[in-house]
Amino acid sequence: MSPLEAGFPELPRRLAAADPGWSETTDVLVVGSGIAGLTAALHLREQGLHVTVVTKVNIDDGSTRWAQGGIAAVLDPLDTPQAHAHDTEIAGVGLCDPVAVRVLVEEGPARVRELIRRGAAFDRHPDGSLMLTREGGHRADRIVHAGGDATGAEVQRALHEAVRRDPWIRLVEHALVLDLLRSAGGRACGLTLHVLGEGSEDGVGAILSRAVVLATGGMGQVYSSTTNPSVSTGDGVALALRAGATVTDVEFVQFHPTSFMSAAVTSVQRPLISEALRGEGAHLVDEAGKRFMVGQHELAELAPRDVVAKGIHRVLRATGADHVYLDTRHLGAEFLEHRFPTIVASTRAAGVDPATDLIPVAPAAHYASGGVRTDLAGRTSIPGLYACGEVACTGVHGANRLASNSLLEGLVFAKRIADDIARDLPGQADPVSPVAGPAWVADPEVRPDLQRAMTRGAGVLRSAGSLDTAAAELSRLAGRRATPRNAAWEATNLLTVAAALVAAAQTRRETRGCHWREDHPTAADEWRGHLLHGLDRAGRLSQRFEEMA
Repeated sequence: MSPLEAGFPELPRRLAAADPGWSETTDVLVVGSGIAGLTAALHLREQGLHVTVVTKVNIDDGSTRWAQGGIAAVLDPLDTPQAHAHDTEIAGVGLCDPVAVRVLVEEGPARVRELIRRGAAFDRHPDGSLMLTREGGHRADRIVHAGGDATGAEVQRALHEAVRRDPWIRLVEHALVLDLLRSAGGRACGLTLHVLGEGSEDGVGAILSRAVVLATGGMGQVYSSTTNPSVSTGDGVALALRAGATVTDVEFVQFHPTSFMSAAVTSVQRPLISEALRGEGAHLVDEAGKRFMVGQHELAELAPRDVVAKGIHRVLRATGADHVYLDTRHLGAEFLEHRFPTIVASTRAAGVDPATDLIPVAPAAHYASGGVRTDLAGRTSIPGLYACGEVACTGVHGANRLASNSLLEGLVFAKRIADDIARDLPGQADPVSPVAGPAWVADPEVRPDLQRAMTRGAGVLRSAGSLDTAAAELSRLAGRRATPRNAAWEATNLLTVAAALVAAAQTRRETRGCHWREDHPTAADEWRGHLLHGLDRAGRLSQRFEEMA
């Protein structure tokens, strides 16, 4: 039974929580401290606005710092934006918005140079030119990287330092956002949130603002195995749904082909084995040592991620194994230690030496190509509410994100959001209107059951039967309620985004990009479009299909 059908419990339109015991005001409230959120904050400050940045744990605990590969941008004189756009649209399998893609590839190089001016130190050749590498789906070397395989950490460091230097950017750490505040006219005018140690005993308060920017990252924790950190619980998408915003393309969850499979890794988050290794010549092999991607795609191991993930799963199904191998031995210890120090250190710590051993790998949930629907200025369907980064769906990624386009998207659309807010910011925050609708929170103990149900039923391989089973389990879990606290709010967010994801995956009866339906194994022209979701006033999921123009 679909979550859209009768019998599925109504989702909350707001999270059960204490009334705010404190409040403060700001011009613009940015939620999230990764590349999208911090870049937006810095651009908003350049517009002369007072900015408050709210982050869930510490400023460096989001997904940005885990990015290994780099940022894709046309920085080689022999490369072109048109070639970058072509590769992006091929990876997106017919669902990319070509105008959004053009914005990304044409404005991207300037945003990367801007990041360099802010202090990000990318790897360079002895003559001072940027080192560029290649990843899956790219037909040119256009990936800038830092520290070999520590690009995200370097980007996070540079942006973090720039934000810390600005006294007009207030940073609120250890803050879990709860619900959007809206005016009587429907405009976003702030958020409720829980901050450890703030104000009243339970820490619930409100920040009022003239605009809100969601940059909360992804939802990888909806699965049992992910490259995402523990904070990636779909908070922004769930908040937007409860507020009445439109989300789209949530069925397109990209599974990174090569997460590290080791008994030494016991958490839901699995170490990423960067695609850049394959860009430098590493090979995927099965237990017999055979390169199984050769002949499946013209780019073999450097095919788009959905193609490689599917290729690995075919091997796993045929052999009954839980992993394949990445062979890096021919690259040599000296090269590996210099180019990929982070990966070498993490695998050696688990007893695997990439210079002498095969690296066991398997797909893990990595990136949500869909999210809160925005236009080219980052505006959502709610006035005053913006979204950028992984929480947003700008139309750039289509059915499958091209490698290393995510950090670039955060840079490009954060700047566009800041420009639009500066043009269209009201003179003062509107009065808050009470939010109506059901309010409850899920039992935090449902989280591991939810993750298992989503992995089995709505993971890399999907079918009508597996999705129906997942929907039934979500329905059962939604009936388990709890008292308000951080773990319960996170579990409710996971349940909300999981319900939307399963509903979309059930409806889309085709295989396209990173949505793989075993019972509908090919792409179909009638599904060349987007599934849009919302919550009605009673908390029921709604859905409509919008064909591509």
